[in-house]
Amino acid sequence: MERSVVSEPVSEKDSLTNPEFDSSTLNSISSSSLQTESITEFSIFIEKLSPVLDVMKLSVEKNELPALNKAIESLEIDYKRAKSAMEDSNIRSFPLKRLEDLIQNIGRSLGLVLFASHEVPLPDKDKVEALCKEMMYVRFEINSEQESDSAMEVREMEETDETEGLDDDDDGDGVDADDDDILEEDTSVGILGIDDVFVHIRSDKEEKFKKAIFGLNSLVMDGMVSNEKLNDEDVVNVLCNRLTACNGCERVIIIQILRYLVTLNDQNKEKMVELGFLSALVLSLMRDVEEQREAVGLLSILSVDPGVRRRIGRIQGCVVMLVAISNGDDERASHDARMLLDVMSGNTHHALHMAEAGYFRPLIKFLKEGSDMCKVLMATALSRMELTEHNKISLGEDGAIEPLIKMFSTGNLEVKLSSLNALQNLSNSKQNIQRLIDSGVVVPLLQLLFSVTSVIMTLRESASAILAKVAQSETILLIKQDISRQMLSLLNLSSPVIQNHLLQALNSIASHENASKVRKKMKENGAIQLLLPFFTETDSKIRAGALKLVYTLSKDSPGELVENLGYPSLNTLSKIASSSTSESEKAAAFGILSNFPANDRKVTDILRNTNLFHALVSFVSLSHLNSMPTMIWLAESIAGILIRFTVPTDKRLQQYSVENGVIPILLKLLMSGSEVAKSKATLCFSQLSQNSLNLSKSKKVKWFCLPKPSDSLCEVHGGCCSIKSTYCLIKAGAITPLIQILNGVERVSDEAILTCLATLLEDEIWEAGTNYIVKMSGVGGVMKALESGTIKSREKALWILERILRVEAYRVEYGEYAKMVLIDLAQNGDAKLKPKVAKLLAQLELLQDQSSYF
Repeated sequence: MERSVVSEPVSEKDSLTNPEFDSSTLNSISSSSLQTESITEFSIFIEKLSPVLDVMKLSVEKNELPALNKAIESLEIDYKRAKSAMEDSNIRSFPLKRLEDLIQNIGRSLGLVLFASHEVPLPDKDKVEALCKEMMYVRFEINSEQESDSAMEVREMEETDETEGLDDDDDGDGVDADDDDILEEDTSVGILGIDDVFVHIRSDKEEKFKKAIFGLNSLVMDGMVSNEKLNDEDVVNVLCNRLTACNGCERVIIIQILRYLVTLNDQNKEKMVELGFLSALVLSLMRDVEEQREAVGLLSILSVDPGVRRRIGRIQGCVVMLVAISNGDDERASHDARMLLDVMSGNTHHALHMAEAGYFRPLIKFLKEGSDMCKVLMATALSRMELTEHNKISLGEDGAIEPLIKMFSTGNLEVKLSSLNALQNLSNSKQNIQRLIDSGVVVPLLQLLFSVTSVIMTLRESASAILAKVAQSETILLIKQDISRQMLSLLNLSSPVIQNHLLQALNSIASHENASKVRKKMKENGAIQLLLPFFTETDSKIRAGALKLVYTLSKDSPGELVENLGYPSLNTLSKIASSSTSESEKAAAFGILSNFPANDRKVTDILRNTNLFHALVSFVSLSHLNSMPTMIWLAESIAGILIRFTVPTDKRLQQYSVENGVIPILLKLLMSGSEVAKSKATLCFSQLSQNSLNLSKSKKVKWFCLPKPSDSLCEVHGGCCSIKSTYCLIKAGAITPLIQILNGVERVSDEAILTCLATLLEDEIWEAGTNYIVKMSGVGGVMKALESGTIKSREKALWILERILRVEAYRVEYGEYAKMVLIDLAQNGDAKLKPKVAKLLAQLELLQDQSSYF
């Protein structure tokens, strides 16, 4: 068959004026252009696939997955067939539909490989998936009339080739033996006639069915088979029944065919609404992405019928899978899943199933717009759901809180109860607390708590629980300034559950950073005296809540504690601290005791008589000090109490403390406590060290006539030092951890550590103390405190640095570094420090002693 070849472009004007250019010539030109573009696109697909196939072959060599190996072999056959077509000199004469089918077959085979490779990490898997989709849905622009001619021509050529090829095969069947496997895998209609397709789709043999299903797909999509034929052959029922019994790729084709057939007439749709088929279709939602996409698309079409929607909703796992797909990455499947969920969401039971799966919008819509009965149903379900933190945040963001508060504020008892319980569930998320406050929940909650109506009393526990949660936000003080007074007044009038929630709320309010005025007001209103009876409450949670609140209120003004609590309370607190099995309760009791003034001797005597000291020493010795908040609080409180037992003015008390093991406890706190605990432990060491020099002197005199044990002589104090006799920092091994802390990043303990080191630099021993600090690498830490510490720590650092720089050798070694820091302090530091800075700079011979610069 001859074809005209046009070498020059032809304009529309030429076609009208030149009789040679008739409409058929123009069609030929247009078809030629389409053919060229399609062949180019075809070749690009082949080139894209080549490196992908190479990588997949390598993956086959490294695994033992038969399914994957077979899928890759099938892909390679399809690739070779397409490559052969591309290299054929007659490719321009090929029907575009044939090229299209070759690419689509490769896409399907590639999809099978992806499905089989879920256990194998293929490189660039996302790109391979994208190529697979692109190939499966490729469509060339086809001129149907010319395609028919081309197809006839190609068939004639193939028949000629087959006849000529008889001499090349071994058995005279017209097929080369090497091509047997390829023909076995061929799924084109050319292998099976139309009648054969309808016969083989009923076949139990996998290969025959596979060829038939691909053939049927081509027939249906190309419109080559009538509706009457499809009905006569009962194709819809046959395919529906085969869905669960075939492989993944075949299931995808079946669903694609059914999606097309369902659009042809309602009769086809009616055949697909049986529960058995719908259940099989739902199973496809749980498989690979391609099958999911097709299945959700078909379900979306079928769900137009209300009865179908009800059936779909009753199938176990359907709603869960639709929600998962709606949140997935496949845009088309996600869109169809959301549409299907929206259509189904008008049913309250479906809406509840969706909420259980994490899709809350239908439930929220019912809360806003449903009947009272429906609202109660939704709120009750919401109150009983096990919600993740993400779920709670989503519900808050999507608007569930506002309608629930409206229900609680205006509804009857049943509505109030259901909405309040739902709000309690949502209030467990910190993200929702501000939404609750902004939506006006505080005032109706308080009104409910003050209500004495017996019917309303059943709601008060939930109301107090929500109030305990919203009190975590500091903005509650802006909404209701006298809220703490109101809650305090409710304490003695409430049940234990409500008392516990009220104490949680009061503790949150009192702990806010800007709540100093609130705390003061609470104490003025007698809060501490009101809480004192709760110290002996049998309910441990209430007892711990009351203790914690008293601790928080006592931090601002510890001097008022004796007045507010009285000395008798010390015995109760000491007993709780010594014997409680609750760490939070123990921490609160120790915390209150640490807030009593350290210089109150009567408090010290009472605590000593209660055997508290032995209890806290035993607790720290046996405990592992970790970073848990309660343990940190315990360690800090215990360290605060030990300050009382190491005051330098009471040498007998110091001796009592040291003999009963205070120094190992202080070392443990120094090495493993929080920064606050380290600072308090350092202060205790400092108080003990203040008496070390005098105690060392007395030992020196006592041992004057006897030989001095070499290991007892102290290189700083010069006398016979020991831990228990002179509380010596050097003998205790405290200097190393102290300097490590000073050399660190945190600056909380600087003042306490520098105060402690200063006890080694008293006038009589300053030179020995300086040598020891330098020896222990302490100069760097002193300079750090000087650079970035507080005013008080800088003052102490300057005092220590002045003594260090008295020594000529140290002036040479550290002078240059010290100059830079001191000059910066002179220019940018606090005015209070400048005289001392000037003295040191003069000492370094930079300025005259009387420089007017300062």
